[in-house]
Amino acid sequence: MSNTAIVTGGTRGIGAAISIALKEKGYDVAATYAGNSQKAEEFTNQTSIKTFKWDVSDPEACVAGVQAVEAELGAVEVLVNNAGITRDGWFHKMDYEQWSQVIRTNLDSMFTMSRPVVESMRARGSGRIINISSINGQKGQIGQTNYSAAKAGVIGFTKALAQENARKGITVNCICPGYINTDMVAAVPEKVLESIIGQIPVGRLGKAEEIASLVTYLASKEAAFMTGAVMTMNGAQYIANG
Repeated sequence: MSNTAIVTGGTRGIGAAISIALKEKGYDVAATYAGNSQKAEEFTNQTSIKTFKWDVSDPEACVAGVQAVEAELGAVEVLVNNAGITRDGWFHKMDYEQWSQVIRTNLDSMFTMSRPVVESMRARGSGRIINISSINGQKGQIGQTNYSAAKAGVIGFTKALAQENARKGITVNCICPGYINTDMVAAVPEKVLESIIGQIPVGRLGKAEEIASLVTYLASKEAAFMTGAVMTMNGAQYIANG
């Protein structure tokens, strides 16, 4: 069985923690990134994890990227769809490009990345696809109609793909993180951050490593009976029904 894992957006924040955790579990990890080559190089120097640059919203780039990873590391056994962007704004002031950029990167990437790997997973009779959604895909968020719509779509995609591939030994699951202590969240103004933490019953931000630990479980053989699941990790800030 192949031991190759792709983590999109895998060089920073939650994605970096996932890449490192999978490497520690013995996977040959390919961490993708879209723009910051300097950060990617630093990440490789620090972790020895290979990085690959492509835009997950570009179907042709994803096919070529997956082929490059498989040529170097072997067939993809684990795919973590983590890459995402925000283009926040009130809907009545949002332009189409703000909407479209988020939908293409956060939702279309479910197709552009999963499609190139799922056939070989089906042929082998094994595979793990793990999608990173968001608390705001479950409850919605002011100023994030684009982001919330995309992340809600990730949940629906997960449930449908899981059913299609269950008999082929492929599991498809979804994690919905709450507010996690990453550079992006740390850049929020202090008063806003205090307000956010005040809404979290456990009284703190989550840790990227906590998300990563769940990913490694879902990637393991012990998680073979778990598929189509949507798991919240948000400190009880939002508790979904069912």
